[in-house]
Amino acid sequence: MDFIQITNDPGFAAFAARCGVARIMVDLERHGKQERQGGLGTFISDHQPQDVALVRRAVPQAELIVRVNPLHAASAAEIEQAVADGASHLMLPMFRRAEEVAQFVALVAGRAQTIALLETRDALDSMAQWAGLDGLDEIYVGLNDLHRELGMHFMFQPLAAGVVDRVAAVARQHGRRFGFGGIARLDEGLLPGRVVLGEHLRLGSRSVILSRTFNRERIEAPDSDWRGIYAEQIHRLRHAAQVLAQREPAEIENDRLLAIDLINRVARTLNPSPATH
Repeated sequence: MDFIQITNDPGFAAFAARCGVARIMVDLERHGKQERQGGLGTFISDHQPQDVALVRRAVPQAELIVRVNPLHAASAAEIEQAVADGASHLMLPMFRRAEEVAQFVALVAGRAQTIALLETRDALDSMAQWAGLDGLDEIYVGLNDLHRELGMHFMFQPLAAGVVDRVAAVARQHGRRFGFGGIARLDEGLLPGRVVLGEHLRLGSRSVILSRTFNRERIEAPDSDWRGIYAEQIHRLRHAAQVLAQREPAEIENDRLLAIDLINRVARTLNPSPATH
């Protein structure tokens, strides 16, 4: 299973790659994101197109994912530049129709791997129309936007509701690589990273974005031994994946039910019933 580190810092990207992080992401998505997520405490990227080449030079062997903007008038130029600057994978966010995925794949034209970031209700409903398109390599479920589109209150509720299982099944059917959401450190987060990791392995996920908890010391306490802490956390995550991969079917099912229970508990705290006011 591959971990994704989002960063436009070449030095940090190189360090993450040395720690065994196989995929680095430069996030160029800006269109509409402030309107969707502003004020929610979520990450809104300040990455710039010129960052792609800088990061690629720092990590010549790693997979370099570039999340572009949703399709717009300048998409062709944006994609051309990302490919020229060394992107190995391009990710399309916030699409709704199969035609958008087809246009994206056509613009990439086989020069990079393509990832459809499923984060809208319409994309979920039309999945059968685009998941098998020639030239599409990977499906990634963006829980942050998707859970809000579905009227949910906690980003992992689509996992408890079976939505992610449904996407995973379609991805398997079409031979597409699959991943979803983000993951916190093993024993941190509203849904602990260990629980999330178990669900990734159950569903056959091959990729997950590392949350900001993994490099918080680098941001909040740059004079600390953040490199040692980061390397240790990546090592612990990888070791936990190896252990969880050895579970028996009954253990996997028990862990699935535990995940559902924890997710529903958190969701209730985020949306308390009137009787609890």
